[in-house]
Amino acid sequence: MARESAFNKVLNKGEVFALAFGAMIGWGWVVLAGDWIGQGGSAGAMIAFAMGGLMVLFVGLTYAELTPAMPKCGGEFVFSMRALGKFPSFICTWAIILGYVGVVAFEACALPTVIQYIIPAFGKGPVLYTVAGFDIRIQWLIVAILVALLITVINYIGIKSAAIFNSVLTVVIAVAGILLVVSSVFSGEASNMQPLFEDGFPGILSVAVMTPFMFVGFDVLPQASEEMNIPPKNIGFIMMLSILMAVIWYIVIIFAVSFVMSKTDLVAAETSLTTAEAMSKAFHWEHAGKILVIGGMAGILTSWNAFFVGGSRAIYAMGEANMVPRLFARLHPKFKTPGPAIILIGIISCIAPFFGRRMMVWLTDAGSAGVVVAYLLVSLSFLILRVKEPNMERPYKIKNGPVIGVLAVVLSLAMGILYIPGVSPSALTPVEGIIFLSWVVLGVIFGIVAKLVYKDKFGQSENLIYPMGSVDRKNQEARAH
Repeated sequence: MARESAFNKVLNKGEVFALAFGAMIGWGWVVLAGDWIGQGGSAGAMIAFAMGGLMVLFVGLTYAELTPAMPKCGGEFVFSMRALGKFPSFICTWAIILGYVGVVAFEACALPTVIQYIIPAFGKGPVLYTVAGFDIRIQWLIVAILVALLITVINYIGIKSAAIFNSVLTVVIAVAGILLVVSSVFSGEASNMQPLFEDGFPGILSVAVMTPFMFVGFDVLPQASEEMNIPPKNIGFIMMLSILMAVIWYIVIIFAVSFVMSKTDLVAAETSLTTAEAMSKAFHWEHAGKILVIGGMAGILTSWNAFFVGGSRAIYAMGEANMVPRLFARLHPKFKTPGPAIILIGIISCIAPFFGRRMMVWLTDAGSAGVVVAYLLVSLSFLILRVKEPNMERPYKIKNGPVIGVLAVVLSLAMGILYIPGVSPSALTPVEGIIFLSWVVLGVIFGIVAKLVYKDKFGQSENLIYPMGSVDRKNQEARAH
């Protein structure tokens, strides 16, 4: 049998929901909504998010069944290990970590943008250097690094503190979003939504390809499933609720912005924060936008915080299975958190701001590609386990499983193809491709070194629940006796 959990089971239902929803609703809805509308048109952008949301809903159903069935730290790592074996599991987990690290770095770069909108003087001062046309200033780096250190400490001292932090800030996000939507209904005009479509279907695809990165976050829940103090079957329900709410959120935000801001307004926007400018226009009060930006700031922090949780647990799971250095398999004796993994992500958070705002776009697409790879492998794991282990206890067993699984695989594969250069206009750019390939190379190096160092222990972990009759199961039971 798998070892007794070394984590503290402290998360309640509300905190679990806030962790997932807060992870999916970051800063993108504030800073990128104008770009989505500009690329796909108002209706096109909403359709793109509905398409991306449909894929995520089907994939989410596979997660919703697998997580309560195998509530162990590592999520995707555990699912794919049991269904596919060591190397596919390594690929799956390494890919999702790219998505997590991408979000963390994205939010670290996004935070100073918020400060600059609220305090215009923050954007002035001596320029240290320039990256892709964006000026890096000392105050940009100081603020981002200080907040990165704060988030690191919050996660280091316990998941309960991180969950409470997310819960409070999720309420702030909800209030800001509701104010925008309600005010837009009374102040906007249907004519502002023209053109409904921009560049036809290619325009829709150019937006759709970014949606996996916006929806990534529900998959944080499997990573922290060992730390939840709720019945396993409730995990699946909360996961699906959080996905549905996130899909609705993005669509209504796009509607609100396009209903208030005409195409001329979007082009003439003084900043990239068109959602905030839509709020100001809806209220006929320039400072209203700052209220929305505060909600956006809360979104940055909830997303940043949640992916600290997800990323650190994924790294911890790989460390426990001897797929990365065992250093990352250490839990703090008092706080019961994976300290070394949290510190590693904290270091990445501190480094990211040195690359400036352009890094946000690069990481959005490169991280999305990694997420889709992981979603594809989890969906395959779902289908394989339905065949290999039909009698596995599934507290949240979904109906029409084979159909759902096939759709999840097909949609994930179709979305993944869009990232291949030359296949679609929304493929990865050269810089984004370099980021993705560099991550692949780094993973290959880690995998080879870990295999050479740990030999037969590579992929072995007492934290895993191996299928009955497997060699790994027998080895695990032998160690237990």
